[in-house]
Amino acid sequence: MFKIAKANAAVPFMPGSMNDNNHREMLAQFSVSESWTGDLSSGVLRLGKWSAMLHGLSAEECGLLNLIRCYNTKDRSHVLELFEQAATHCSSFCFSTTIIMPNGLRQPLFCMGESNGLEEKYSGSMAGVFVFPRFKLEGARQIANRQ
Repeated sequence: MFKIAKANAAVPFMPGSMNDNNHREMLAQFSVSESWTGDLSSGVLRLGKWSAMLHGLSAEECGLLNLIRCYNTKDRSHVLELFEQAATHCSSFCFSTTIIMPNGLRQPLFCMGESNGLEEKYSGSMAGVFVFPRFKLEGARQIANRQ
């Protein structure tokens, strides 16, 4: 995904945010991030509140198909394939897509994760982080806000 947003869509730089020691503050300046986990024996993914809400889910636990149903249709099969590969071989992975919400809002999404513990069939886990950039996409009516 390659996008450009209007500069006025983001919050102005915080004082001292360009300092090398403020990596977390810089991440918070430009995005909302939240961790997630997955249990490969049950197929259940556990999201944080923010991630569940942006994915249009009423609960913080879901299956992979429920998670990706709001993704750009062009990306769904690639994301599904990526998760299937990670579920069969210990690996690290990443992807980017756009969440298309029922109200027409579009939220960019970056995901990074890894799988491990796959020594026994139908076991193992995944862990990762979702990063939601704080900017408006063309045609969108809202940006991700801080809680």
